[in-house]
Amino acid sequence: MSQHEKIVDLEQIDAPWNKQITLQEATWQGGFKTIRLRIKEGRRFTDLELDPLTAARLGGKLSAWARANPGATEAD
Repeated sequence: MSQHEKIVDLEQIDAPWNKQITLQEATWQGGFKTIRLRIKEGRRFTDLELDPLTAARLGGKLSAWARANPGATEAD
């Protein structure tokens, strides 16, 4: 498996049920980039690495779901 050349923290989000989500950009050897969603639950970490196409599809689905569910607020 390739090694990361660089990992940059983009944002940290506090989520329900005492979870933390960290968004990171990972640049791999050769310049390929992924976005990593790192979910921390207690001492356990789950990493999900997404290519740009998959990230865009997931982002669209998440945005549509958030718009369809009243009560959501912008936390910025």
